[in-house]
Amino acid sequence: MTDDRGALRPGTEPAEATQATELSPGRRGAQRPGASPESEIADDTPEAAATEVSPGRRGARQPGASPESEIADDTPEAAATEVRRGVISLARRLRLERNEVGLTALELSVLGHLHRRGPLTPGELATAERVQPQSLTRTLTALEAGGLVSRQSDPADGRRSLLAITEYGHAALRTEMQQRDAWLAGAMAAELTTTEIGLLRLAGSLLERLAAANP
Repeated sequence: MTDDRGALRPGTEPAEATQATELSPGRRGAQRPGASPESEIADDTPEAAATEVSPGRRGARQPGASPESEIADDTPEAAATEVRRGVISLARRLRLERNEVGLTALELSVLGHLHRRGPLTPGELATAERVQPQSLTRTLTALEAGGLVSRQSDPADGRRSLLAITEYGHAALRTEMQQRDAWLAGAMAAELTTTEIGLLRLAGSLLERLAAANP
């Protein structure tokens, strides 16, 4: 404001300065054209700091977080990471529940294939295990010697042999599995709800499908 002589009164600002200040981009009340409300928070405010470290911001890493945890939760990579961790942890725990003296993991796996799928050739077993046929030679020899597996000619091709699980092999497989199944059933009953147990049964089938998937 001015007095009668046109001079500014003490404590006042020119009208032009006041208008420029109100339109200044740094003023919190004004929004720049095309700018989002988030970007209009002054950089030195607590709100701005909170925005920069928000878990939803893909570019910022939370203090103490591992690179694996930085993958967005809705990506296939994040799901794969969680499934891998769960499978490895459970497999490690189940190994602790088996007899110290018994069948090897590969012998159990071979018996499991024969139990579920019936007689198979050595080549088919190798494909199921994703190994070279010669890698199974020692394992198959040990199973035959122990009476767990029998070998017979393939009726469709006499040049090939078929391997089948014997009654003794079925009994050995059941014995090996019972202890681990008992522990797992008890853990599921104690830790999971009925709905979660149902989901876990479904997950078991899905995991078998993934294990059989081609790379």
